[in-house]
Amino acid sequence: VFEYSEAETLEKLFYPTYDLSDFSWASVNGTLNHTALTAEFTGVPATDPSGSFSNGSVAFRVTAYEASGRDRRLPSLLHTANSSKVEFVLAGVAPRGNGSRFALEVATVEETGVAQKLRSARSIDDEYTPTIFEMLSLVAESRNDSSALSFLQWKATAYGSRSPGREDSIQCRSHGLQAGNWTLPTSSIVRAYFGESVGSTYTVSAVNISFGGEDGKVYQEKRYLSWSALLGFGQPPKDTFSPLVISIMAVALGTPMAMLLVGSCVALFAQKKRYSEYEPIN
Repeated sequence: VFEYSEAETLEKLFYPTYDLSDFSWASVNGTLNHTALTAEFTGVPATDPSGSFSNGSVAFRVTAYEASGRDRRLPSLLHTANSSKVEFVLAGVAPRGNGSRFALEVATVEETGVAQKLRSARSIDDEYTPTIFEMLSLVAESRNDSSALSFLQWKATAYGSRSPGREDSIQCRSHGLQAGNWTLPTSSIVRAYFGESVGSTYTVSAVNISFGGEDGKVYQEKRYLSWSALLGFGQPPKDTFSPLVISIMAVALGTPMAMLLVGSCVALFAQKKRYSEYEPIN
């Protein structure tokens, strides 16, 4: 997790990074819900010389799904049974500067023969996420047939409230996919998946996702930030126009066309009637 602020010269001033591998994480047993299929991982730095985490924490909330549907909480992500939601939460952490903004570096680990691509899709339909028209997907594709193997998908927004509403939206930006020129810390999860020879069988890519408006004051006021993403296998879900939106568009576009058609028919009928009443001179 990065924290930075912009000086008057528009240069970014970065504070010491919060490396999550150095955090102390609470046991997940107290937050594991077998009925709702949710769990929460909460952590604080092992050492906190600045005192920023005296009343704050970083958390990752995980939600699994049994069937396809749409999440009730904003940003109302469309999900399938092959996907899960991961929510990054920054709560109560004191900023180290005026107008501080935060950014999350997301690293992906892929085996040889898999390529990562960052896709951006825009739509005029904001029925489920008002004023948010961009969806981003980090997709792992096979180099042989370009088929999607897995994905990380999110809306271009974060929220500054525990019960998010439209007014709590926080601007979210993605800063391109970069090949990692560094190695990940020794991880039991990575080692369990790739085996003991992890040094030569995987590649690392990373994308930075920043949160905050132009003035960076959103987090200063709320002291709360949440960002949600969908993680799953296969093709990422695609939003389509709902029957309600289709009906509204049909009325909005069909009414002028119907009026134009009726007006043209009336004009033609009136013109024909005028000529039929004309009495030629003998």
